[in-house]
Amino acid sequence: MPRPVEGSFFASRTVAQDLLVSTTSRALCDDRGMKTITPVFHVILTILCFGLFPNTHAVVPPPDGCYPGFTTAEGCNALKSVTTGIGNTGIGWYSLFANITGNFNTAVRAGALDLNTADNNTATGTAALLLNTTGTNNTANGVDALALNDTGEENTATGAFALFSNTEGDFNTANGAFALWVNTTGERNTATGDSAMFSNTTGSRNTATGNATLGQNTTGHDNTAMGSGALATNSVANSNTATGVGALANSNTDNNTATGFNALFNNTAGPSNTAYGFSALSNNTTGGFNTATGFNALLNNTTGSENIGLGDGAGLAVSTASNVICIGAGIQGENVNNGCYIGQIFGNSSTNGSGVYVNAAGKLGTIVSSQRFKKEIKPMEQASEALFGLRPVTFRYKKEIDPAGTSQFGLVAEDVENVNPDLIVRDKEGKPYTVRYEAVNAMLLNEFLKEHRTVNELKATVTQLKADGTTQQALISDLKKRLETVVARLEEQDSRIERVSDRLELRQRATELAVMNP
Repeated sequence: MPRPVEGSFFASRTVAQDLLVSTTSRALCDDRGMKTITPVFHVILTILCFGLFPNTHAVVPPPDGCYPGFTTAEGCNALKSVTTGIGNTGIGWYSLFANITGNFNTAVRAGALDLNTADNNTATGTAALLLNTTGTNNTANGVDALALNDTGEENTATGAFALFSNTEGDFNTANGAFALWVNTTGERNTATGDSAMFSNTTGSRNTATGNATLGQNTTGHDNTAMGSGALATNSVANSNTATGVGALANSNTDNNTATGFNALFNNTAGPSNTAYGFSALSNNTTGGFNTATGFNALLNNTTGSENIGLGDGAGLAVSTASNVICIGAGIQGENVNNGCYIGQIFGNSSTNGSGVYVNAAGKLGTIVSSQRFKKEIKPMEQASEALFGLRPVTFRYKKEIDPAGTSQFGLVAEDVENVNPDLIVRDKEGKPYTVRYEAVNAMLLNEFLKEHRTVNELKATVTQLKADGTTQQALISDLKKRLETVVARLEEQDSRIERVSDRLELRQRATELAVMNP
């Protein structure tokens, strides 16, 4: 390779000016535009600063490797083929050996960037970027880092054998020995840690931080693993997030999120689970769509799906059941489908409150009674008489509802529907589910008030009758007295008549004697 021609300060400045025009034109014509302009100007400005000092004295003898085009080469056949390429540095046996027109490359150690022909690559380490040909803007630090890269661009590999097998994959970052070791065409992956994403080949947009994280991932994409062994066995599954040592360590299915030591540790095929907390959902294997938040939340769930555990130890009793909700620390629930368990409610009173109800859609709320929420308000009148058609019963719930079989009192929803359909609540399928007992109570109140009015009317009538009876009693008493007087008089008259009769009888006898004895 020819040595530079010695000359004056002005000659050196002319070379620098020519370089400025040349490199600026290259940068502006490059399809990467602004990405290339910045490093070009850095190099030019540095050279111009040194070239503009005419009183600066060169070292004698001049240092080895001062070649045209701001090129530095040191080592057997380093930069052997360069012609128009500028700003390259090759230090080491056959470093940048095949580079002809590539610019601003740096290769340090034997075989680094050996076959390179492209721009803006940096390789530090034996055989780093060894087979790179047209790939640009790559950085490889470590033995065999990005060794097989051919056309892949804007990759960064730090550590022995990092991104070793990458050929066409772009925008990957590997920090750690063997990180992304077998990646070939996968793009936009970030692996930090020894053997992180070791087996990835074509999977893209993955992020792995920690020893052996996503270690067996091959084609899975959009996964994030942080912590030693996180998502360690994931190979083809997508869109998982694991944060914490052992999180999702055995999983190979999609859309799971695990945060915490051993969260979802044993999950293998369960999809779309979310676990936050130490060992949350740790024993889950195939259950899907579960949510666990808290230390050991839903710890024993294995195949149950669509369960929710919120709180320390929430849902510990749930293993194979589905659609179970456990809210509150220590609320273990039961291994029975379709249950809801909420702590710190039973045994606590809430004065001046209102009852909470739930509809078929699962919405909780209270019944409002203010006039501002109502329309078409009118008296209930005879509508409440439907109550007389209801049939109160005693019963026991089935064992799946009440294992104890406690005797209950109430109504049957189907019976009530036949009397008045507005008095029942229906489930999602439109079938009778329960009775609107609060409406029944309002109807009972209306009937009570009606009966109350009737009783008051009867009381008034009785009072009147009692008043009338007192007057009649006085009349009867007066009549009785008068009758007694009349009776007394009649008795006296009878006595008189009897005496008169006796006298007449005596007279008659006397007359008869006189006739008989003239």
